[in-house]
Amino acid sequence: MQELAQLTDNQGVEGYDGDASDDGLDETIEPLSGEAPLELADVVVFDCELSPSQIRNVGDGLGVEVLDRTGVIIEIFSRHARTRTARLQVEIARLNYLVPRLRESGGSNSERQMGRGAGETSLELDRRKVRDRLSELRRELDDVQVEMKGRRSQRSAQFSVALVGYTNAGKSSTMRQLTGSGVLVEDKLFATLDTTVRALQPETGPRILVSDTVGFIKKLPHDLVASFHSTLDEAHDASLLLYVVDAADPGFRSQLQVVNEVLDEIGVEGIPKLLLLNKSDQLNDEQKKSLLEEFPDAMMMSSRNPADIAALHERIIKFSEGDMQEEELFIPYTTKGVIGEIRGNMRVLKEDYEQDGIRMQVCGRELDLERVKKMLDA
Repeated sequence: MQELAQLTDNQGVEGYDGDASDDGLDETIEPLSGEAPLELADVVVFDCELSPSQIRNVGDGLGVEVLDRTGVIIEIFSRHARTRTARLQVEIARLNYLVPRLRESGGSNSERQMGRGAGETSLELDRRKVRDRLSELRRELDDVQVEMKGRRSQRSAQFSVALVGYTNAGKSSTMRQLTGSGVLVEDKLFATLDTTVRALQPETGPRILVSDTVGFIKKLPHDLVASFHSTLDEAHDASLLLYVVDAADPGFRSQLQVVNEVLDEIGVEGIPKLLLLNKSDQLNDEQKKSLLEEFPDAMMMSSRNPADIAALHERIIKFSEGDMQEEELFIPYTTKGVIGEIRGNMRVLKEDYEQDGIRMQVCGRELDLERVKKMLDA
């Protein structure tokens, strides 16, 4: 169903415009009467949160599967989870969602299970199995997070840019153009569930890393925010955040607010930001002018326009050099490892080969310069 009707942000569903907390949903719903339509729905979706009893009563009354907003989001995430990390995170969220919705699967509530778990009803046994599985998944995810943290630690000295934004705003398309990588690009909600890290291309000296993160959405379930915390840590550790918005979407301002709320929730603060008004090819000149007046520090662009990508590339480089300083270094030929350190983490402006060594004019961050000086003094 095209990602379940693209998970519309409009509240409610056709034929229901009340609040999900309305007590009326807790009453037994009578089966539909009257002449049956030629085609019956297989699934009824509510763009709001429903309690387990509400889902059960609506499902019993309509005779079809019922999903609330969280159920739809988890279903979409499950379809797009490809790596071990994403699958673990989605499965944890799915089981957390499932536990309160488990129902007795036959027999009375007094029915007892024989053997292991004696004294438990089948429902209690099912819930215990889910809790045991959750514990196992969390242990696996903890191990994966340790590995991810180690990789981020190794990259901590490098300038990094994180693309953040509402789902389907064009983050992956921008990432692909900036890095020349084969990052998945699809016109779907949550096509990206894993953080992808690539070097900015054409490659710079020092190298700049670009990461693509999972997209955000309004009323993102808390369990999913918690499960994907490790994935969003790339934004937490970034040197620069690129806020990608679909400028052609009239609702992008509220979407931008959602992004800010999620980043606040995971503790991302104090990191410089650049707003990218993406998909400008779908705007007319008057709309572009109005948006730039409203957001004077933003960059109007389209990820499909090579000139816009080149301009963004230059802007990223210029920002990365904002805290750099120039200095002259003399590296004796007998010193080992220093040249590689300089070329890997600094920009070489000039170099002269002399009798005893190389004299370099470099541009680098203070920490990198101090580290090289210590290597030269050793």
